[in-house]
Amino acid sequence: MKFTCLSEGGGFHFPPCHLLNVCGFRVLIDCPMDLSALSIFSPIPIDSCTLVDEEASTYSSHRSLDSMSVDQKGQKIENPLDASNLISSEPWYKTIKNLHLWNLSFVDIVLISSQMGMLGLPYLTRAKGFSAKIYATEATARLGQLMMEDLVAMHMEFRQFYGPEESGCPQWMKWEALEVLPLPLKEIALGEDGSEIGSWMPLYSAADVKDCMQKVKTLKYGEEVCYNGTLVIQAFSSGLEIGSEVVIYSDFSTWNLTDDVENENSCSGPAVRDFATISDADENREMNAESLLNTGENSEEMEKIAFICSCSIDSVKAGGSVLIPIGRLGILLQLLEQISISLESANLKVPIFIISSIAEELMGFFNIIPEWLCKHRQEKLYSGLPLFAHVELIKEKRLHLFPAIHSLELLKIWQEPCVVFCPHWSLRLGPAVHLLQRWCNNQNSLLVIEEGLDADLALLPFKPVAMKVLQCSFLSGIKLQKLQPLLKILQPKVVLEPSLQKLPLGGGPTRELSFSTVKDDVSPEISRRHISSLNNKLPLAHFTENETLRIPSLNNCSELEIAAELASQLSWIKLKKGDTKFARLKGELLIESGRQRLVPQSEQLDPSKPRPLLYWGTLNSGSLLTALQKMGVNVSIGRGDGDSGSGNNWFLRISEPNVALIEVNERNTVISTDDENLASLICEAISSTLNGI
Repeated sequence: MKFTCLSEGGGFHFPPCHLLNVCGFRVLIDCPMDLSALSIFSPIPIDSCTLVDEEASTYSSHRSLDSMSVDQKGQKIENPLDASNLISSEPWYKTIKNLHLWNLSFVDIVLISSQMGMLGLPYLTRAKGFSAKIYATEATARLGQLMMEDLVAMHMEFRQFYGPEESGCPQWMKWEALEVLPLPLKEIALGEDGSEIGSWMPLYSAADVKDCMQKVKTLKYGEEVCYNGTLVIQAFSSGLEIGSEVVIYSDFSTWNLTDDVENENSCSGPAVRDFATISDADENREMNAESLLNTGENSEEMEKIAFICSCSIDSVKAGGSVLIPIGRLGILLQLLEQISISLESANLKVPIFIISSIAEELMGFFNIIPEWLCKHRQEKLYSGLPLFAHVELIKEKRLHLFPAIHSLELLKIWQEPCVVFCPHWSLRLGPAVHLLQRWCNNQNSLLVIEEGLDADLALLPFKPVAMKVLQCSFLSGIKLQKLQPLLKILQPKVVLEPSLQKLPLGGGPTRELSFSTVKDDVSPEISRRHISSLNNKLPLAHFTENETLRIPSLNNCSELEIAAELASQLSWIKLKKGDTKFARLKGELLIESGRQRLVPQSEQLDPSKPRPLLYWGTLNSGSLLTALQKMGVNVSIGRGDGDSGSGNNWFLRISEPNVALIEVNERNTVISTDDENLASLICEAISSTLNGI
């Protein structure tokens, strides 16, 4: 198997992207976009004064571009950032740079593991020559489609403001404009080595999204499909987000997957599965599996949500509003429930709004996917209760859903203070921009954003900011404390870990995987210490972006099921050298769901008719020369240079009893003669030097 890391990603909203070459098939795992890079663009101004100031700063920057010296440009970079440094143009979107280096027509399968890993998919499906099969769970496909449609709808505001899209490269991507960008913005636009400028692309259209979704094969919970009779793909829950995870495997005799729990607050670890057939059955296996769930992570996440609710109530009591542009759907649902409970407990009649072009579809979809939720939610369904609290909140008119900030119905019932959930977490597009510009000077209002976003850069267009800003971190993967029990259950033969160093763009070597013996005192990284503390010796290998690892086969042999009728016909023959024995069978080879079976042919063979022997091996010039001489053949040997100039090219020239020539090279063997009797002698001599069955 070959493993290539195309992108190490950057957290929940920018998952990693990998390329696997397994069983001869190229499998692309996820196709995300780096939406945090939108921070280099300026949001759309909402008042004329801002627009005039922005135009003046744009004019000033273009004038200085022509007149500044190199030293002055360098001095400009050192100045503190302000809103005028941002790019005032229709945004482009940053994709996976290394993905553009590959021929997409060679990709066979695309696996989408989460909604965020799907946002860049329309760029693939519209590419010339792309014909890969795309697999995603039903929940991921639907939620990902809604998120892409919402992104297109929010981007239309830029298109309406700046006019038709520029033909060719936009002005801000020209080198003269990039040179005068402040260093923090330049690093986002170009990357550390300047190689990421080619990863920027204009946003796809609604038609591209529709065409993309028509090519996605959706999988129900637990559904299994087989690709080309070799790879089995199965839909399970990772516990990270609703609908996340698709599993692919080719060792079909060892897996017995039974999923257990998904936590809709996105803070549970990997779902527990039955690994009894993978590792030795020991009495500690169930204890190790329980430890994957019971580490207090859920209570920690709930404490964070409770703290957000407490801060929100304080702001509302002070007369301020609360803006929550969080993109995690599971967190959004939990915050919605807990804030509504807190408001009711405090006897506060404050409306809650969800403003998004997909608000109604999104809230409706959450009610029809119980299989992707935790047992607690499923029990609600069996009891006839709504899966989530938003159903009752809408009925009681405490929660209001609107497609846009300028909706007429929203303006009729709008009141402040209020609590608003809306996109986009980047603070560059969507209703969040308008509401942030409205409330940024209100010291009683509250903004809740996720950690991982550069808050200073994100809030740059809205400064000075008087409102309170609460930046929270939510779990987006497995914690290191869970790594040890997980590895004890899995007993992995190979562990791959991302390296801290990255290869340059021109790198991309292919190297054989060499396992390192890792001990506790070898590496300073905490993750490596946690891994290595499991065992003094661990098959640990490190990878970097744009590097291909060759992972040796973990199975020394493959399994073949032979029908009993054929197995009874086995007749073993021992090789001339060594203790190996072979047997020859003829039947129909069937490959179904990754299992190989040999069954009797539909046309039965006549056992009275002998079958011709099959030979294999490499001809030895000395052995063949001796065999021919014993038959009375006058033969001489010669060496040829061949195409490669190696000593593997030779020939035998026969002069008696007739003329013949035997030419042997690395690719083939050619026997030339007009005498049928001599040809039979040569074949007999060759047969005596090879193994036959």
